[in-house]
Amino acid sequence: QVQLVESGGGLVQAGGSLRLSCAASGRTFSNYDMGWFRQAPGKDREFVAAIIWNGNTYYADFVKGRFTISRDNAKNTVYLQMNSLKPEDTAVYYCAADRVESWHSASYYQLVQPYDYWGQGTQVTVSS
Repeated sequence: QVQLVESGGGLVQAGGSLRLSCAASGRTFSNYDMGWFRQAPGKDREFVAAIIWNGNTYYADFVKGRFTISRDNAKNTVYLQMNSLKPEDTAVYYCAADRVESWHSASYYQLVQPYDYWGQGTQVTVSS
């Protein structure tokens, strides 16, 4: 079983930056596709970004050009660099892991259902 712990959230003004980290337990980090999702109060959890086993990345339209996902397999850590933050980005951000099983289309990684493990979330608040 994989345990995920997010960190790096906080309060930032619009236009500012934050870097979120997700540390994973175990020794098989490289065998997982990793994703970032976010959820605002009263709303469904939505896809933000993903980086899969081969290093390919995928982004939601609303963060393209502003956010960057990366991973360091040696440190069992995935990152989300968030620049040009907007008040609409305010949410709890969750790290998620999907055990690699087969090849999938890009849309697969945008869904909540494929991910097997989730972190506790870290709050990101963007003020104007």
